[in-house]
Amino acid sequence: MINGVDTRSLGRYLDRFREVKVLVVGDLILDHYIWGKVSRISPEAPVPVVDVTSESFMLGGAANVLNNILSLGGHADICGVVGHDEPGRMIIHELRGKGIATEGVTVEDKRPTTKKTRIIANSQQVVRFDTEKREKLSKDTQTTMINYIRERMDQYKTVIISDYAKGVITQELIKELSNMSGLRAVKIVADPKPKHFKYYRDVNVITPNSHEASLASGIEIEDDDTLHRAGMRLLEVLNNEAVLITRGEHGMSLFERDGNISHIQTTAKEVFDVTGAGDTVVGTFALCIAAGASMVEAAIIANHAAGIVVGTIGATPVDRSSLERGLKGLERQ
Repeated sequence: MINGVDTRSLGRYLDRFREVKVLVVGDLILDHYIWGKVSRISPEAPVPVVDVTSESFMLGGAANVLNNILSLGGHADICGVVGHDEPGRMIIHELRGKGIATEGVTVEDKRPTTKKTRIIANSQQVVRFDTEKREKLSKDTQTTMINYIRERMDQYKTVIISDYAKGVITQELIKELSNMSGLRAVKIVADPKPKHFKYYRDVNVITPNSHEASLASGIEIEDDDTLHRAGMRLLEVLNNEAVLITRGEHGMSLFERDGNISHIQTTAKEVFDVTGAGDTVVGTFALCIAAGASMVEAAIIANHAAGIVVGTIGATPVDRSSLERGLKGLERQ
């Protein structure tokens, strides 16, 4: 038993993933990795010289949330924006290669596709540089997105908002999503950015990390007491059904409107890279809710999923078989 949950029953939700469909709305990002080795310091400046051995591209941001859902055996549509450029074409190509329809991906001519380039040397990130434009979408693009969602909302069990503060997620868009989902009893699970927290009032669930929760609540999380006060403050101010605070090596804490508080210990054995862990959490949690899990059941499963991905380098989606093995390990404890 963990937090009053019989862990032997958790595996059944994974079996239901293939029966449900979710919608991911948010900032589409192309993750670019340059891999190499460092053996010397530049004579021109005190910086390492990276001997490049390879490079790779991965779906990032909202597209990585989608990737996690697909890797777990779920079904999803995606709604976001790319630029009229090569990174945008790469994202669309990758999505289509996974069998995902791209009608929900709008191309905006004057907006570059968000791209994050990370240089990894000797298994460590040396530097990251971003190509992006953070200003709000045009009204025409936002209307196109809303119309796409409205036509399909009846298909979904949950909607995920993946907010990287790159301009796609606006207060107006969230309000429209809340109105549409409320009429259909569809739950919204959001991974917000602190500057947008006020947008998420009345959204069902938010999944900030500890730093984001501190900024949004105005309470610096330093111990159990401040964690409790920050979680309760967010519930009160935003009127969410639940707030799931991810806490790195300390696991997760779930605060529910009915007063239940659940602290879940991390399952990560080693942490190599936290890139994409938030995407894994929000994707897994929302998929579990769509499959009929309770909030605390979904949090336990999402915690296990996050423990798997932080053991790899890069925004790697959680693997279904690895998650199944992890949950079976719980049954033996």
